[in-house]
Amino acid sequence: MRPPRLQISRRSVRRPSRRKPRLGRAVARRAVVPVQQARFRLRTFRKASIIAVALTGLLLLLLGPAEEALAQDGGVTATADAPADAPEESKRQVRPEEVAREASAEAERTVLGVRQGFFNALPKLTVVLGTLLLTWVVARGMRALLHRVLGRWSRAEASTALVSICVWLLGTGVAVSVLAGDIRAMLGSVGLVGLALSWALQTPIESFTGWLLNSFQGYYRVGDRVQVGDVFGDVYAIDFLSTTLWELGSADRPGAVHAEQPTGRLITFPNSEVLTGTVVNLTRDFPYVWDELLVPVANESDLRYALELLRTLAVEVVGQDMAGPAHEYEALLRKVRLETSVADAPEVYVSLADSWTNVTIRYLVHARQRRKWKSLLAERVMVELNQPAHAGRIIPVLPRQQVQFLGADGRPTDAPGRRA
Repeated sequence: MRPPRLQISRRSVRRPSRRKPRLGRAVARRAVVPVQQARFRLRTFRKASIIAVALTGLLLLLLGPAEEALAQDGGVTATADAPADAPEESKRQVRPEEVAREASAEAERTVLGVRQGFFNALPKLTVVLGTLLLTWVVARGMRALLHRVLGRWSRAEASTALVSICVWLLGTGVAVSVLAGDIRAMLGSVGLVGLALSWALQTPIESFTGWLLNSFQGYYRVGDRVQVGDVFGDVYAIDFLSTTLWELGSADRPGAVHAEQPTGRLITFPNSEVLTGTVVNLTRDFPYVWDELLVPVANESDLRYALELLRTLAVEVVGQDMAGPAHEYEALLRKVRLETSVADAPEVYVSLADSWTNVTIRYLVHARQRRKWKSLLAERVMVELNQPAHAGRIIPVLPRQQVQFLGADGRPTDAPGRRA
């Protein structure tokens, strides 16, 4: 008789998992996102609450019942209520029907009071609408007049916007004072609403302030090549709240283009970056920039011969196009009393590296043509260095590795020591 076999189902036996629990960045981000969302919702609720309170106070001030109606309502209520020392015969138990009747009457009086307040304020509303219409006409007229007088002045748009804002503030103040009647109440309500709006619209206000500052100071204009914070490109459009750039590539930024050439993408950022970030303009007053080409050579090369050869090649490639901009750059520096010794030809400098020598060619080119001239110069240098005439005098840099053997006493030896 065969012994019974022990059958074990594969489903019932599970191998212990060898994976170790990981607490990566994804878990941390999932924990942080709900907290950020809750903070954003709380901030939005606070702003909305302040705006609602301010607008409610302004509406009650403008459309509330008149003081005479409130006084009459108070007198009727006082006579209708029984005094505290009335005889007990006059005090009787209040029935639910009477309570409902009094509540409906109170609601009706409230609606009638609001309607009466609206009818009383209707002439004021007509005057307010007329004032706002007149303000609109004056603002349009002033805008057209300033555009005709200022013409193509660089700060014309900002000046026109400031004049329009002043006209609208004056017209709105007159309209609200007419509607409120009391200048103190008007100032209080407008101040409360202005405080709430300034808190709720903080980012748009900062962006508009940045636009005004850029319009008067001229940090950048349409067509300039700028770098604002982490954004680098050519200015495409500037409006009241934001600026749009055609993005440029760079070796310091990840992307498909690793040089200063257009990537084809548009980047929009708020004008508030002008107030908090750094603005680098490459083409505002002087559209030329200094560029460098690094040529490494071996230490065994004839250094003076290499310097003279590279200087000659640089002058042949970019020397003719560099003389005019160099004199213009020198005149700009002389005007502001800065250093005026600007080279009108390419210069060559030497610096030491780990096991070779770096020869740097420095030249002045247009900011939008840096890659073009650098490519032409690099091509000319590489073709010339490969000529047989320079063999043995200019030695290229090759990957090198040096191995040194030490003996038992710690001194260098020619051959590796053997183990006993």
